[in-house]
Amino acid sequence: MITFFLVGLTVHIVFFLSIFDIYFTSPLVHGMPPHATLLPPPASRLILIVADGLRADSLFMPLHNGSSRTPYLRSIIEEKGTWGVSHTRVPTESRPGHVALIAGFYEDVSAVAKGWKENPVEFDSVFNQSRRTWCWGSPDILPMFAKGASGDHVYTHTYPAEEEDFASTDASRLDTWVFTQVKSFFHSAKSNSSLKAYLLEDKNVFFLHLLGIDTNGHAHRPMSQQYLNNIGLVDSGVAEVVSIIEEFFNYDGRTAYVFTSDHGMTNWGSHGAGHPSETLTPLVVWGAGVQTAQRATDPQPYIDEYLQDWKLEEIRRVDVNQADIATLMASLIGIPIPVNSVGVLPLPYLNNTDHFKAQSMYTNALQVLEQFKIKMSQRKDTTLSFFFTPYHQLDCLDLNHLLKLVRLSFVSHQVSLCQSLISHALEGLVYYHTYDRFFLGCSVVLGFVGWTSYVVLLILKTHASLIRNPSILRQIPNHTLARVFMCLAVAIVAFLLVQKSPMTYYIYCLLPVPVWYSVLKESGTLTDLIHSAPSLPLWKCLSYFLLVALGVELLVVSFFHRAMLTLGLAVLSLWPFVCGIFGRSKLRSLSWFFSCLCLAVFPLMPVMGRESNIHLVLCGGVLTFFTSACFLFSLWQRSVLHPCDRQQFMLHVVVCAYVPFLTHSSLQQKQGLPLLNQIISWTTLASSLLVPLLSILLSLTATYLLLSTGSEALFPPALSWLMYVWINIEQEAMLAQGVPGRQELSTIDFSANIDISKIRQLKLDDIRRSYFFVFFIITAFFGTGNIASINSFDPTSVYCFLTVFNPFIMGGLMMWKVIIPFIIVMCTFETIQVVTQLSSRSLFLIVLVISDLMALHFFFLVQDYGSWLDIGTSISHYVIVMSMTIFLMLLSVVTHTFTSQRLALWRRPKIHFP
Repeated sequence: MITFFLVGLTVHIVFFLSIFDIYFTSPLVHGMPPHATLLPPPASRLILIVADGLRADSLFMPLHNGSSRTPYLRSIIEEKGTWGVSHTRVPTESRPGHVALIAGFYEDVSAVAKGWKENPVEFDSVFNQSRRTWCWGSPDILPMFAKGASGDHVYTHTYPAEEEDFASTDASRLDTWVFTQVKSFFHSAKSNSSLKAYLLEDKNVFFLHLLGIDTNGHAHRPMSQQYLNNIGLVDSGVAEVVSIIEEFFNYDGRTAYVFTSDHGMTNWGSHGAGHPSETLTPLVVWGAGVQTAQRATDPQPYIDEYLQDWKLEEIRRVDVNQADIATLMASLIGIPIPVNSVGVLPLPYLNNTDHFKAQSMYTNALQVLEQFKIKMSQRKDTTLSFFFTPYHQLDCLDLNHLLKLVRLSFVSHQVSLCQSLISHALEGLVYYHTYDRFFLGCSVVLGFVGWTSYVVLLILKTHASLIRNPSILRQIPNHTLARVFMCLAVAIVAFLLVQKSPMTYYIYCLLPVPVWYSVLKESGTLTDLIHSAPSLPLWKCLSYFLLVALGVELLVVSFFHRAMLTLGLAVLSLWPFVCGIFGRSKLRSLSWFFSCLCLAVFPLMPVMGRESNIHLVLCGGVLTFFTSACFLFSLWQRSVLHPCDRQQFMLHVVVCAYVPFLTHSSLQQKQGLPLLNQIISWTTLASSLLVPLLSILLSLTATYLLLSTGSEALFPPALSWLMYVWINIEQEAMLAQGVPGRQELSTIDFSANIDISKIRQLKLDDIRRSYFFVFFIITAFFGTGNIASINSFDPTSVYCFLTVFNPFIMGGLMMWKVIIPFIIVMCTFETIQVVTQLSSRSLFLIVLVISDLMALHFFFLVQDYGSWLDIGTSISHYVIVMSMTIFLMLLSVVTHTFTSQRLALWRRPKIHFP
């Protein structure tokens, strides 16, 4: 068992990491020379203002009376500048958003998890190419651009991290701090000759990072008055800063202004996924070299209805991709475009001669082509010549000829030629970046299918009652098979060595070799299965496998549509009536029926965090209190509990249900997080992990209540009651399938060693038990929210523990909240394994096959999808399933010990559910 566990864990970790090597690799290449337009730029300096977390509709939407909450920026849109919507990419988080804005490329998604203050990879940026850059704002964003810049020409001014407090009286003070610092900076520069000399030079950038809107959105939601008032404060602050800057530079007309946002925000105050409220951000550009407002004479080519809602249908709108903004900023002040940029210069924003626009586009084309040539060269060097397939749209021999044609073309044609060249070069970059994706995907799928086949054969060999026929010899002797696979491994290694492949390629390509060797070694089991076929209930087997296949498909669809879990629970509720259990135990069958229907309500409810309702948390506390009372009453006559223990736990549940209410009230009154509430919360969390209370459910529910913000507080009691009924009804199912020796739960000693002589072989009904387990695991994950989407995580759920922004502690607490229902289901399954007289390994192997089939399904979905958003969604689902499988493998070893030791810890002979 230990050997199988270690091998299986290694294989699944490889499968888990493979998705990152195949899809989440850095797109950056190095070694390109910078390119800049040689013509004089229209602006000497650039002011970049990023309102973190600002939605496009929140800025552009007028008030009910027709006025605007942002009168200054509205006047810019209508008279002095050009506006549009900046389309961001998933994940809509601060770090990748700012990298796209300032560096012009879409960062490797996994870099989000590597920290906000460190750079996982080196990259070029507008700040790095500028003469000098001054930044004011958050300590989570500014340092990474200062660290990535060559030399010491990026100056950062940040407030303490403790100021990013979601419980603060008014988070707009963060933006006020930035505006005050900028005004003080220019005021002091008037009397500081050296600083003034620096400021009067060209190619300078000033970056204002405004975090208040994002913080208020998380704390109070984007429709709150705090969020909307903060937008008005930013508008007035921008107007004041612009006035001071223009005065400082004597109104020389050489300053360009860019106002935008890194990402938007959902109505429930989160971001990270691909909802339009997160991906549509405002862009307003004005000043030197920028086109003034243009009237739209014809209907504008946008299929959305935003123009009518925003009352801007008469003013030309110019949408861009977020990475295009870096190219625009570089062009305005005449600095080289960041060498890693994939942005395309949005010409409608420029107010300059056709010659300048053509030269700027030519520079943009050169910069992108440099990346394409480096990427192509790298790929060619690591691929055998007869295997290499170049990108058909751009032949390396014709690149110089193409550029020469562009230079000699008329200005009117030069722009269109450059745009076409950039488009093909960007497609070529994607082509070479994903060149090995199909090859690696095939290797992983081959290993996946081989591993699943091996587990199925292992189940048939060791846990099924097949007719063994020792006289049948294997067709291929073991030593011959070993030699064949050894030669295959050597050939693979030689091929990868010639291609100079990375080390991870060896793992993915060599892993199928021992896996399929093990499969072919067990080919005799297939012979035994064929030999046993006449004695098997074939129709029953086929019907079981068909139902499991449909069930797996339902689970896969439920990752995209949570309502499918409701359908599944409704079908499961009928199980006792279909299988004849109702005639044996009407009470347990009806309890199962109503428990499934109660739990089926949760996937139909809004995702947790979208609507905070502290009264539902109190209801969850009452339901938990009632469940606890029933539990304690069931133990009253057995004298298992000391009266002091009963009183202690009941009081603890009441306190944990009331603490979120007190915290919520305190935050609403702008009084911050009470210290006593924080102490109670952290103490409860620690005690639930280190000193289990009465049972697995009751030791974790108190923590779950503290992490709840609404209806999800009702979920653990409903789930646990269904789990309790499941344990009991499985005993009736054992009698229905003819397994004798049923034992009452109250007489089972779970802390004792299992009698090996009572362990039975697998039956078809055990496939159903394993599927139920996987179904309930998925329900535990998705019952209260779509955790595959980043924007389902609501920071308000951790406010009982902390309110100062700390992404890793907050993320850890929210993940623990997700895992608590998972543990309840896992421990229930361990109990069923004991009750049904099965070894942990036998049921676990079936679970492993089901979860691997789901993961393989998602892997194929990733291959089929074309859009980045769809790929990202399927990848996140694959990662969740693989994480679940690895977690199951770990817990399968420790769960039985955990349930036993917690009893010994409290010196109680039995464990009871719920």
